[in-house]
Amino acid sequence: MRLLLVGSGGREHALAWKLSQEGCVEEVICTPGNAGMAMATNGTSGSRSRTRCVKVDSGDPAALLALAAREAVDFTIVGPELPLSLGVADRFADAGRPLFGPLQAAARLESSKAFSKEFMARHRIPTAQFRVCRTTDDAIGACEAFGFPVVVKADGLAAGKGVTVAPDRSSAETAIHEAMVDGRFGDAGAALVIEECLVGSEVSFFVVCDGRQGVALPAAQDHKRVFDGDTGPNTGGMGAFAPSPLFSESLADRVTREVVIPVLEGLRAEGTEYRGVLYVGLMLTPAGPKVIEFNVRFGDPEAQVVLPMVQTELAPILLAAARGDLNGATWRVNTDPHVGVVVASGGYPGAYETGFPIEGLAGAAALPRVIVFHAGSTLRDGVAVTSAGRVLTVVGRGPTFLDAIDAAYMAVGQISFPNKYHRTDIGQKALASQTVMTGDDDA
Repeated sequence: MRLLLVGSGGREHALAWKLSQEGCVEEVICTPGNAGMAMATNGTSGSRSRTRCVKVDSGDPAALLALAAREAVDFTIVGPELPLSLGVADRFADAGRPLFGPLQAAARLESSKAFSKEFMARHRIPTAQFRVCRTTDDAIGACEAFGFPVVVKADGLAAGKGVTVAPDRSSAETAIHEAMVDGRFGDAGAALVIEECLVGSEVSFFVVCDGRQGVALPAAQDHKRVFDGDTGPNTGGMGAFAPSPLFSESLADRVTREVVIPVLEGLRAEGTEYRGVLYVGLMLTPAGPKVIEFNVRFGDPEAQVVLPMVQTELAPILLAAARGDLNGATWRVNTDPHVGVVVASGGYPGAYETGFPIEGLAGAAALPRVIVFHAGSTLRDGVAVTSAGRVLTVVGRGPTFLDAIDAAYMAVGQISFPNKYHRTDIGQKALASQTVMTGDDDA
């Protein structure tokens, strides 16, 4: 197959890295891609196919369809949420071209928090209590009704930064004012979802779906806050690890039964099938798992630690899902712990500078049990330079989480650029979870 891969982040580089090594894949055309995809290095020696970048606006469904036709690709895989929210899957379906990713109506599970919460209420999917608000007074009233802390979410897409956990009225009012009055998130903040604050551990669960059934991937846990100890503002993700020590096979079966199947059946009852990867963001509460949010694509940075675990060829399963027939599909996975550390531009998620050469990439990628995935990078005169807030995800693996953490941070230490920033505690939750679980078993 000749594949078209849409996107430019760490998630897309991980997909390109995986797909480019598969025997059924002749070429992966990435659009717009990043420096890592363009260089096709990062420890991928032995790839049996080529990776090539073509500059097309990934937020333009018509341009993507034209590119797929011009390049005569056999199958298109969409990484980010924006083109899905704009109906790229509908365009490709109308043109008879297979694409992995849900139709626009189903993509509302991510593109509208209000739709998602109301859908869950209709289909009795466990989630936090909520209220959809379209005025500041209504939003402040909802916060007071739920009590503090309370969660304030922008309705639309906000690049992972539209959620505030407000500990008190003052911080809630600030978040509401920034979204609805200052327009921090543009139209995405015109409406807000106010939720009760759930307590527990967060887990990311991925299921590749064909509209009626799904096959689950290893669960992961990410680190959303910018500073160590899960402090500071939310980001798109500062690191992740997999598999989650908290997510047993029985828990996966329960979430599939109580969440995934009701989503698929509910969407079909409302007139659309969900074909793509369903990201279920969960809070493991004392009352059981509850949905925090849905995403309609692989998570980032979770994809960077989950995809290297997959030993099965990915392209045929994604194509089977797009065609609506996953019968008999299964994953073969490497269960070794994987830990991914995001290396960011200093100042992210606020203001930051870009354009700095990234040094030490080759040395980091040459270390054993390490993969370096690019995100916010571009090539300038053949040199990788920073181009966004999250620049790289450095992934280490090992027989234990401690080994994986050590491998990742050893590689992070090889990489340098001005104002480089990263958290120093990625993966520590896994060690703590293992200690707690061991203690429970002994008891």
